[in-house]
Amino acid sequence: MKQLVTGGAGFIGSNYVRYVLAHTDDEVVVYDALTYAGNLSTLKDVDDDPRYRFVKGDICDPGTLEEAMAGVDAVVHFAAESHVDRSIVGSDDFVNTNCFGTNVVMDTARRLEIDRVVHIGTDEVYGSVDEGSSTEADPLEPRSPYSASKAGSDLIALSYHHTHGLPVTVTRCTNNFGPYQYPEKAIPLFTTNLLDGKKIPLYGDGLNERDWLYVDDHCAGVHLVLHAGAAGEIYNIGAGNETPNRALVDKLLALLGKDEGSVDYVEDRLGHDRRYSVDIAKITALGWRKERTLEEALEATVAWYRANEWWWRPLTSGT
Repeated sequence: MKQLVTGGAGFIGSNYVRYVLAHTDDEVVVYDALTYAGNLSTLKDVDDDPRYRFVKGDICDPGTLEEAMAGVDAVVHFAAESHVDRSIVGSDDFVNTNCFGTNVVMDTARRLEIDRVVHIGTDEVYGSVDEGSSTEADPLEPRSPYSASKAGSDLIALSYHHTHGLPVTVTRCTNNFGPYQYPEKAIPLFTTNLLDGKKIPLYGDGLNERDWLYVDDHCAGVHLVLHAGAAGEIYNIGAGNETPNRALVDKLLALLGKDEGSVDYVEDRLGHDRRYSVDIAKITALGWRKERTLEEALEATVAWYRANEWWWRPLTSGT
């Protein structure tokens, strides 16, 4: 199989590329605009693999995208603007990339009669969940420009299945973490700050809960949905370890030998959802299981950032 991976130079996309190259004989074409959160150093270790090819391009550019997509069997669509805080400051890029860009991807796949398309979504489209876990059939209640644009992109992708018969599936994952994550997100930001002897910012009372999913486990789930998921269906992917941010911080402090003096409580952000949790019965029925506990995955992640300053330090220093 030959796969086109949009956003393949970003965090989750690059880890998915590694997963495919390590576990299959597939060819991979990475299509990425190389915005601030995507860079070719993220794919440095696969440069010499003859099954990998990179194409620089924006998903909002139909001509360049069609040229890159021609001849592939499957499209896995990771490309997105993905940071809630940035969406609050300026939402235009989020609506353009996540909604218009997704429409271009789906329409191009329709015209080229691509055999299989997977659209990568987020659990944030369900909104804050006080109790229990969101199922794929629950209503969407996004509460930030980011999550609203992702809800729109999910619906655009699914509309191409219902209207045109495009064989598309949608996945909705919980908070990912692991190697090569841009250090504006919580775990890499906290880890790199602590490695540099800086304080880490903690919103509000620190009791907002997130389900932390190790990126390799997420990639295995996406690959499974690509091959075994039913067209037109949605699959939640989560780790089932809903954890208050304060407890997450304590785990990182312990791993890095720091104490409470390294925590800086800051004003809560606008529209900060209290809790996310997803029901994973559908993907579990396909045979998916996470491979690492939260503690094991955090330890591996911290070890990676310790050993790979060459990758993250240019990003945190602005060079």
